[in-house]
Amino acid sequence: MATFFEGESHTFSEYLLVPGYSSRENIPANVSLETPLVKFKRGEEPAIKMHIPMVSAVMQAVSGPRLAIALAQQGGISFIYQSQTPEDEAAMVREVKTYKAGFVVSDSTLTPDMTLQDVLDIRDRTGHTTMPVTADGTPHGKFCGIVTSRDYRVSRDDRNKKVAEFMTPAAECVTTDTSTSLKICNDIIWDHKINTLPVVDKNGNLSSLVFRKDYDSHKSRPDELLDEHKRYVVGAGINTRDYEERVPLLVEAGADVLCIDSSEGYSEWQKLTLDWIRERYGDAVKVGAGNVVDADGFRYLAEAGADFVKVGIGGGSICITREQKGIGRGQASALIDVCRARDEYFKETGVYVPVCSDGGIVYDYHMTLALAMGADFLMLGRYFARFDESPTRRLNVNGNYVKEYWGEGSARARNWARYDMGGAKKLSFVEGVDSYVPYAGPLKDNVDQSLTKVRSTMCNCGALTLEELRDKAKITLVSSTSLVEGGAHDVILKDSDSSTNFRS
Repeated sequence: MATFFEGESHTFSEYLLVPGYSSRENIPANVSLETPLVKFKRGEEPAIKMHIPMVSAVMQAVSGPRLAIALAQQGGISFIYQSQTPEDEAAMVREVKTYKAGFVVSDSTLTPDMTLQDVLDIRDRTGHTTMPVTADGTPHGKFCGIVTSRDYRVSRDDRNKKVAEFMTPAAECVTTDTSTSLKICNDIIWDHKINTLPVVDKNGNLSSLVFRKDYDSHKSRPDELLDEHKRYVVGAGINTRDYEERVPLLVEAGADVLCIDSSEGYSEWQKLTLDWIRERYGDAVKVGAGNVVDADGFRYLAEAGADFVKVGIGGGSICITREQKGIGRGQASALIDVCRARDEYFKETGVYVPVCSDGGIVYDYHMTLALAMGADFLMLGRYFARFDESPTRRLNVNGNYVKEYWGEGSARARNWARYDMGGAKKLSFVEGVDSYVPYAGPLKDNVDQSLTKVRSTMCNCGALTLEELRDKAKITLVSSTSLVEGGAHDVILKDSDSSTNFRS
C-alpha cells in the first residue's frame, strides 16, 4: 500500500510568525543575514558564505551575467542557466569573473559624425549624459573624445550640429592606460577634478570608463561577495546528461559553485553526476543537488556528497509540474520536513548540509517564514525576473511595463535535460509556462526593501542572526478567515500601491 503523509500539505501563506521578546539590541542595523552556501563540518567554517540569503534561479529568463554581477554586489549569488551550450555558459561565467568593478564598458557610444539630436535621443532613452566618442561607434573603437552635458546647450545649439564640433577631443581629455588600478584611477579623478576617466589601451582604443559617482557607489557596497582574487562570486547550473563536457569548462571559466538543475532530484542520475565530479575534483568543486521534498530525498543527496540540497517541486509561479504529473508537496511542509532531516543528519555525522528553499515565495514575508522554518537561503526566479538586470526584454503591455518570464520546462526554454529521466533527448510535455511579470526597476532597490522587511521581522522575533531566528521562531498555522483578517478589510482604500510588497 502507498505511504501516506500525516496531515495536509501546507504553503507559506498558511503560517504566521508569532512575535517573541525583543531587547533594545534587536534593531535592524544589528541583524546579520550571513549564511553558509556549502556544507561544512562541526567546528569549521564553510568554504563559501553569502552575506544575504538569496540566490537567483537557474533560468534563461533570470540568471545572466548582468544580474549575476548585480546580485554579487548585494552579497548573493546567481546560478547561470545551463539550458545553453557548455561553451556559451562558460563564456557567461567568465564574463562575470573577469568583470572589473568600477571599470564600465560604454553602452552609449557616439561617432564624430552623429548629431546633437542623436545625443539627445540616447540621453532620453538611457538617462546617460556622459558618452564617449569612438571612430566606429563601438565600445572599444579608436577613442576620439567625450561628450557631456556641459558640451552643448539644447536651447541654442542646432540639433544637426555634428558631435565632432562640440565634443571634448581626445587630445584634451585626461585619460589613463589599461594597466592602471581602480584605486589609482580614482586618485586621478580626484586630482584632476573630473567626473569621468576614459581608460585607453596602447593602440588608442577605448577600453572602459571610470566614473567619479561609482567611487561612492562602490564604497556603499560593504556586502559585495568577492573571491580571494577580488572577483565576483558566481554559480552555474549543470544537468545529469552532459556534465563530463560541461563541468570542466565551467571550472576552467572560474565558477565558484555548481548546481544540478533538475525538477526532481531523488534520483540515481544525480548520484552518478556527483560521483563523477568527486572522482575528478574531490571536494575542490562545490556542487549542490535537488530538488527534493522529503527527508528521504535529502538524506540520499547528502550521502551522495551534495554541498547543499534544494527543496521544492511544483511551487514556482511558472511551474506546472504538479498540474501535469501530480507530484510535489506544499513548499512549507516540504521545507520543514527536509530541515528537520538536515538537523538530524548534522547531529549524527557532524556535517552540516545547507538547505535551499526553491519556489513558493509569494510575498516578502514568505522569505522570513522560509528562513525561520530552517532554510539557509532562498532560490528565487520570478522575484529577480522583474528587475532591470534580468536578461529578458522590458515591454509595454496594455499601458503597463512588464518583463518576459518563462519556465525551464516551457516549450520556449525546451530544457529537456532538466526533466531528463533517461529517455530520448526531447521535451515530451511542458512543465512550465511562458508569461509576463510586472517590471519592478533596479535589483538593488528591491532587494534592499525586501531584506529590510526580513531584518525587521527578525527583530520582532528577538533574533539577530538566521541561526538565532531558527532557534527562537514561533510559528502558527492560520485559518482562511485569519488570512482575510490579516489584510486590509472593511474599509474603502484610497489607492493601491503594489510596489509595497513583492507578490508572485
